Amino acid sequence: MKTNVVRGRFAPTPSGQLHIGNARTALLAWLQIRHTGGRMVLRIEDIDKPRSRPEYVGQIMEDVRWLGLDWDEGPDVGGDYGPYSQSERAYMYDEAIARLSEHGHLYSCFCSRAQLQAIASAPHGLDAEGPAYTGDCRFLSEAERYAKKALRAPSLRFAMPNRPILVDDLAAGTTRFEAGAGGDFIVKRTDGIIGYQLAVVVDDIAMNITDVLRGRDLLDSTPRQLLLYEALGYTPPRFAHVPLLYAPDKQRLSKRHQSLALAAIRASGTSPERVIGWLAFLSGLLDRPEPVKASELVDGFNLDKLGREPVTIGPDMLRELAGE
Repeated sequence: MKTNVVRGRFAPTPSGQLHIGNARTALLAWLQIRHTGGRMVLRIEDIDKPRSRPEYVGQIMEDVRWLGLDWDEGPDVGGDYGPYSQSERAYMYDEAIARLSEHGHLYSCFCSRAQLQAIASAPHGLDAEGPAYTGDCRFLSEAERYAKKALRAPSLRFAMPNRPILVDDLAAGTTRFEAGAGGDFIVKRTDGIIGYQLAVVVDDIAMNITDVLRGRDLLDSTPRQLLLYEALGYTPPRFAHVPLLYAPDKQRLSKRHQSLALAAIRASGTSPERVIGWLAFLSGLLDRPEPVKASELVDGFNLDKLGREPVTIGPDMLRELAGE
């Protein structure tokens, strides 16, 4: 099903509570789509079942709605492009793997977990994956593959082509990635779990996503995803990778910053308008941090206002978020 309507998505992983950095990404993605009159999709990225927790799904939706953000399609409201949870879309990933295999883009990898400590399926940038894969299994002979397969089940890797990739990003500008950036990557793990890079591309294709706004930490994943779009025969969406929020300790926000979780902020009595005001101020959408509803920011939204440098949360914001 094709559409000319602008379509965006917020796609959290239910492995923990949403923090204020997640909230900012959700806000900016929502503003981008609402500003164009498009449709917003909520997708739950729970493909990695060992890490995902069903109890967080409801809390994520409550937290996002508390901020004043809504969606037109999602696990709770349905839509024409469902299901909206990755754990229910396994057949789509299998079809994509079959197509990639048929056209020679994949090969079996027999390296052990001890050799490959970087294998993971949760969304992250390549910096978190460790050294690039050396390609040891890419040029095995058929006899060698047959012998190794008798000893262990393989994972599947996508063979990166030997050419540079240019990413023309609406928020980060144009970035050049050299040939083979990050190395050949996993699309299906030995345990059968589908790799994040493939799952997100298949989902965005199937849901006709036209615009993806996400954190700058995922920019270096984009060449891999562009190559998957090309290999599967689809046009990629427009990408906008926005600067990250950093905690007062100068570390990138993560689930370990419990005091900055939306659940804790809600419990403190802080209003959603106060949170939106701070996030809008830190993002360059307001000239001072004042309470505001998300809907009041739609008309004036512009990606050019966001800047390109990461922003650190200061003590004033911490005190307000804590309800002091």
